[in-house]
Amino acid sequence: MSISSSMNAGVAGLRANATRLATISDNIANSATYGYRRSQTSFQSMVIGSGIAGQSTYSAGGVRTTSQRIVDQGGALVGTQNATDIALSGRGFIPVTSAVGANLQNGSAPLMLTTTGSFRQDANGYLRDTSDHVLLGWPAELDGSIAAYPRDSIAGLQPVRIETIQQTFSETRQIQLGVNLPASATLPAATSDPLRLSVEYFDLFGLSSSIDIEFEPVLTPPTPSNTWQMALTDASSGDPIGSYTLVFDDTMGQAGTLLSATRTSAIGADYDPATGTLPMALGNQSIDLSLGLPGQGSGVVQRGQTFSPAGVSQDGFGTGNLVGLMVDSNGNLDAIYDQGFRRTLYRIPIVDVPNPNGLSALNSQAFQVSRDSGPFFLWDAGTGPVGEFVGFALQESATDVAAELTSLIQTQRAYSSNAKVIQTVDEMFQETTNIKR
Repeated sequence: MSISSSMNAGVAGLRANATRLATISDNIANSATYGYRRSQTSFQSMVIGSGIAGQSTYSAGGVRTTSQRIVDQGGALVGTQNATDIALSGRGFIPVTSAVGANLQNGSAPLMLTTTGSFRQDANGYLRDTSDHVLLGWPAELDGSIAAYPRDSIAGLQPVRIETIQQTFSETRQIQLGVNLPASATLPAATSDPLRLSVEYFDLFGLSSSIDIEFEPVLTPPTPSNTWQMALTDASSGDPIGSYTLVFDDTMGQAGTLLSATRTSAIGADYDPATGTLPMALGNQSIDLSLGLPGQGSGVVQRGQTFSPAGVSQDGFGTGNLVGLMVDSNGNLDAIYDQGFRRTLYRIPIVDVPNPNGLSALNSQAFQVSRDSGPFFLWDAGTGPVGEFVGFALQESATDVAAELTSLIQTQRAYSSNAKVIQTVDEMFQETTNIKR
């Protein structure tokens, strides 16, 4: 009977608007929750009967609802004072696990996804946010490089743990010899006074040592020689490392660039023109001394009248104490030491799924992969469809309070109207009952 279906439609409308009110109230309640994704209730009509046009009677089918969390729409970023407050500038999620999962040592920690987090070290050194989510990442090698890990599995991900008391050093692996030798010193009337330079390096134990380098010009009157003798000596032991003849180009456009470096001693290794380096053996330590590529204006050059070793640098550092952490835009978690050096400890990937709105919602603004979301993939920040990491930042709630209050007014009116329908049907039933009287 049509009048009965009207009653059922009114009841369905009350139920539907109550559901919509629940999502609105949840959104407003979480308007200050970092990383919150708003929920949305959609209405769908129900048709009773064939639905063919021109029917003589009509039965109200009512309405039904579906509620969905809009995960792919985030809030604005806000700056903070904590270096390990991290957010994402685009698509993707930060991989985390539960506090219980962080203690599992068999690689079975559950993968959870979040959009932002204020991570700080706990008593055990784990980076944990205020919701007890522990950050996951790929551990770096000693030289800061990241090994190849599977991208469609969490097998390589580990809870990010920082030793509470950490001292570290890095032995020198490469020395960049950026030196300008004076071209005037190889002129026929010049004196053959040597130029000396001491370059610091750090050994396998993090102790400071140095290499003494002597450049002596070769004089060939009556023409300029553009040639130097370079002698390398280990300052700590006094042992010679090697001697080399450096010849510089004197042609138009290439003048002053390194032409060749030839070993002139029985000890030492040959210069490799393909890489611009020569290996030095210092006990059990091997250091590549970079002289620059032939024909390039970097490394060792010969120009002007001034001896300038301002471009000398090396990649090692002595023992330092951990003073802070920082996440860069590529997702590298770097340790910062009191000597000013940085060392990569972990790389945090960005997780992406084909359908973010199909993720299963968990407590504390976390999500899990589901059948509707599709399989996950671990991207490097800034590659593929994902965005980049932003340190010193958190993502605000996606709730627009003004829009939610507007929806609240509409829901209230719709609820009242459906209640009026039920009241009207009740009065009509009363009139039908009164006919018998």
